[in-house]
Amino acid sequence: MPATIVGLGPAKFFRLPGEAIVGAAILLALPRKPRVVLAAVSGVALAALTVLNWLDMGFKQYLGRTFNLVLDWSLLGDAQSYLQDSLGRTATLAATAGVIVLVLLLFAALAYAVVRLSNVLARHSATATRGTLIAGVVWITCSSFGVQLAGVPLAADSAAVTLQSQTERVSNTLKDEAAFQKVAKVDAFGATPPAQLVPDLRGKDVIFTFIESYGRSAIEDPIMAPGVDKTLAVRNEALEKAGYHAKSGWLTSATYGGSSWLGHSTTLSGLWVSNQQRYRTVMASDHLSLTKVFKKSGAWDTVGVMPGIQKSWPEQSFFGLDKVYNAFELGYKGPKFSWSTMPDQYTLEQFQQRVHGKRHDKPVMSEVILTSSHQPWGPIPKMVGWDQLGDGSVFKDIEAAGNDPADVIADTTKSRQEYGKSIQYSVTALTEWLERYGSKDTVLVFLGDHQPIARVSGNHASRDVPVSIVAKDPKVLDKIGDWGWSDGLRPAHDAPVWKMNLFRDRFLTAYGSTPHPKKG
Repeated sequence: MPATIVGLGPAKFFRLPGEAIVGAAILLALPRKPRVVLAAVSGVALAALTVLNWLDMGFKQYLGRTFNLVLDWSLLGDAQSYLQDSLGRTATLAATAGVIVLVLLLFAALAYAVVRLSNVLARHSATATRGTLIAGVVWITCSSFGVQLAGVPLAADSAAVTLQSQTERVSNTLKDEAAFQKVAKVDAFGATPPAQLVPDLRGKDVIFTFIESYGRSAIEDPIMAPGVDKTLAVRNEALEKAGYHAKSGWLTSATYGGSSWLGHSTTLSGLWVSNQQRYRTVMASDHLSLTKVFKKSGAWDTVGVMPGIQKSWPEQSFFGLDKVYNAFELGYKGPKFSWSTMPDQYTLEQFQQRVHGKRHDKPVMSEVILTSSHQPWGPIPKMVGWDQLGDGSVFKDIEAAGNDPADVIADTTKSRQEYGKSIQYSVTALTEWLERYGSKDTVLVFLGDHQPIARVSGNHASRDVPVSIVAKDPKVLDKIGDWGWSDGLRPAHDAPVWKMNLFRDRFLTAYGSTPHPKKG
């Protein structure tokens, strides 16, 4: 069995497995009791490797990476929650029960099958011994001469390779934990005095906005790009008429297809947070996040607007947010749009009413998460009049008339089309909000957290996401004039590409922060 869905094909299963030949030789040499025990254990091991292979296939398809045996079990619960939000509780329970039954049957069937085969070998030991020797010679010959069937090597060692790769992955994960803990303790701005943090943004309302799954594919894929590019052009023109200007570039995300919190924490911490273990390490540290910089300076109030948060969120302390509005604190009475608890336009209007539009003793630094472009991209909200939003009930008919998420998930072309429309919606909502409510002191930084899943972005897509800084005050963009970013909301194909973790320090430096390193 291959480790990727794209690698599936009949030729993959018409191969001679070296492990089976070795296993047959060992079973033939053993007495009955040890033979049966070894056969049963081998069957269970084969089942476990098969399950891991399935997980690898799924993770590569959705997250662009292999399954991590140490770190990724918690994501299975997240996947179940996502399915429940997208497809409903009944369908999710049925799917979960079906998977559990399938896995149990797999373990039982493979254990029984190998024991049965070992008994067949024992009953016909002379024939089995000759067959094993012949198969061994054929395997060695095919391996030595690179004999192939339909472009696939005839001699296979897939189980051994899978076992080796899983073992190496576990070892590397454990080593990475110790190494990353040391890295997380070093911070170029960790000891910077408050007065020397972002002095060039004093008096500005700074907003960091993450748009879910807003990736490079949205701008450059031939199916999604025409609509998204047109939206970016139209909205850029509208902002320029309102006196705003933008510069845009690319960041390479630490995650792909999901696990948005890894992209958020990488951008804001300045550390490469590429897995759950690193995330936990960072969240438990006193490393200075970009948002916490504003709190530490003493010159800003800090607020988070996060409609995707539906339970306790201890990370609030790490990000230095005085107040966080979660899904239950924004007064929404309308329908959910699959996983997304509320449309982005409503989220932004509530941000205006509860935060940005209120009088404050200090300017406000805000982190806003927009979720309408979260998969499965069905149904997608539509823009309504800003003065018609109310408590969100206006979206009931829009949600009811939208696509069934199950239909979108099952169709790759439709997934790409609807994904593109969702990005158009999110960008439109955000830029209309800025055009309507922004001022000369508003500075908007918005970016994607990761690319969409491989079925939408493609099997060989980059991990790049667009990032833009928008402001009315020309001095704000002058500070990043040497970055080489493109003018406008759409980054050029050849605009600079930075790793996402580099953004924090470059942003802090550009706006006047003085490095005072903290080590250990």
